[in-house]
Amino acid sequence: MAKIKLKQVGSPIRRTKDQRATLVGLGLNKLHRTSELEDTPEVRGMLRKVQHMVQVID
Repeated sequence: MAKIKLKQVGSPIRRTKDQRATLVGLGLNKLHRTSELEDTPEVRGMLRKVQHMVQVID
């Protein structure tokens, strides 16, 4: 299955608990961390929820 690589570029400070939990679920919890996940609809939905704090790396 295809992989998607993510990098956290926004701070979780002053964000809601569910957005913080989504970042942890994606394997991100500090700035400039990267994570490589399988490209599934579940991951896409989580990415959409925190798209303002995450950057997709090609």
